[in-house]
Amino acid sequence: MKRDKTRVVNIGGVKIGGGNPVALQSMCNTKTENVKDTVAQINRLAAAGCDIIRVAVPHMEAAKAIKEIKKQISIPLVADIHFDYKLAIESIKNGVDKVRINPGNIGNTANVEAVVREAKAAGVPIRIGVNSGSLEKSIIAKYGGVTAEGIVESALGEVAALEHFGFEDIVISIKSSDVLMAIKAHELISEKTGYPLHVGITETGLVSEGSIKSAIGIGVILYEGIGDTIRVSLTGDPVEEIYTGKQILKNLGLRRGGINLVSCPTCGRTNIDLIGLASRVKSVIDGYDVDRDIKVAVMGCVVNGPGEAREADLGIAGGIGEGLIFRKEEIICKVPEDQLLERFKQELDLLVK
Repeated sequence: MKRDKTRVVNIGGVKIGGGNPVALQSMCNTKTENVKDTVAQINRLAAAGCDIIRVAVPHMEAAKAIKEIKKQISIPLVADIHFDYKLAIESIKNGVDKVRINPGNIGNTANVEAVVREAKAAGVPIRIGVNSGSLEKSIIAKYGGVTAEGIVESALGEVAALEHFGFEDIVISIKSSDVLMAIKAHELISEKTGYPLHVGITETGLVSEGSIKSAIGIGVILYEGIGDTIRVSLTGDPVEEIYTGKQILKNLGLRRGGINLVSCPTCGRTNIDLIGLASRVKSVIDGYDVDRDIKVAVMGCVVNGPGEAREADLGIAGGIGEGLIFRKEEIICKVPEDQLLERFKQELDLLVK
């Protein structure tokens, strides 16, 4: 089912599904019981644009820490739980906004019913998550290996276990490190359910490789009108997940606002440290929070730069020891190279007022 038709689920005030904006998620890599470090990371992620944050809850100390964490953050908090249903109940009692737990790995139906009862009473949604690496042996045997069809069957089985107790406040996550398998699985499940989908490519690797795999996989799925919230899974600082996720959403026209940097590739005509200049400009614009779309360009050639970046709201075109500051195709001034960044920031301040 396309995202504008999926069921609406409210996660601590952030609504996903039913055509609501695609929400951007990440997960902390801190020890959840270390409240100070966890809160600091969450607030850093929120400042970068994270809408919903997840933390690991492997034991009771982590579950109890949720209460104090919630007091110090401004975005919804999700508890990631495996195997122990009591951790889900404790997390709910301590104010978590959603739990991620699979009915199939928390024991008998009485355990599932206990979690459902607490979640219903608190108005807390449940996200079920199936990864290609954790499929049941029976499903792998049925399909002769790990397949998109098997992932979907497993996920719908988990959903049925919650529906059995009248629970429908559900988000579904089906992930694979195989990009094409993930795309196919989302296409299949979107035809079989109206629950909102949490989209991601799992275990993608380091930031450079992982961002590419995620952009391809998540981008194709979202472009097809499927998916209600995303998480880019990277081995690195979780803030990198938010930067990549924002770019995916922006380039698909699914998130507006903010400053977008474009820069030309280097070539033999480049007479300025274009890579260094673009990096410094990126550091400057990361400090701005604007609610409209602004395009910034950094070009390596004063001859073609302003023309090639004519759609930029503000830009720099480098030369030999100097550069041009321009708006659209209008050249504002010529500035020595060591003053370019300062003058650029002055013009950016005027632009965002």
